[in-house]
Amino acid sequence: MLEQARPCQTQAMASEPASERERRRRALRSARLYLICPCELGPERRALPELLSALIEAGVDVVQLRDKEAADERLLAVARQAAAAARGAGALLVINDRPELARAAGADGVHLGQDDLPVSEARRIGGADLVVGVSTHTPAQVDEVGGADYIGVGPVHATPTKPGRPGVGLGLVSHAARVASCPWFAIGGIDAANVGAVLGAGARRVAVVRAIAAAPDPVAAARALRTAIDQSSAHGTPAQPAARA
Repeated sequence: MLEQARPCQTQAMASEPASERERRRRALRSARLYLICPCELGPERRALPELLSALIEAGVDVVQLRDKEAADERLLAVARQAAAAARGAGALLVINDRPELARAAGADGVHLGQDDLPVSEARRIGGADLVVGVSTHTPAQVDEVGGADYIGVGPVHATPTKPGRPGVGLGLVSHAARVASCPWFAIGGIDAANVGAVLGAGARRVAVVRAIAAAPDPVAAARALRTAIDQSSAHGTPAQPAARA
């Protein structure tokens, strides 16, 4: 269960000194493209740290390391290298579901599902500066984000990365555009061919898995998707109010 509804925590108090917390939340507000991937990408199974700088240069702003098959030692080693590379390039590294691993690796954040830890517990384990994201699948979940710094909204389309979960369609995207109080990313079966419709429904940010991680050339795929995002925005995608971005 998520905590009781509270506003998202993206806006730092004006009296607080500059901190990692503020840096991370500024990066979230400006992010457009979020990649979720395992330790290795593409048919050549290239290691994430090897590709990360090029992916960021191609337009990826946030990377979530999610690898259910990798041993903890492997995850930690990859996360440490990727966290350092992301920080050096001005991007964010998020760990799926494991705040203790995020803290040990020096990662920027952790992402939680609806059945994972409460946001407050993730921060207790991972540290107060940790960015915490939460997946949402219904209007009620979008409305009650439990103090998260950002949310994922979807899956827009059914996807094999979430077997058994039907696509929610563009209606939930439009709902999030109207009411979400923190940065949010539309997710689920999004690629360069359909991202325009997602942005047209009100999204400003998208998250993808297969569109980049399973592509023959992940860097080229990231560049093509970011180009599609930027071009769709330039051609009149409705902007969300700044207070809800």
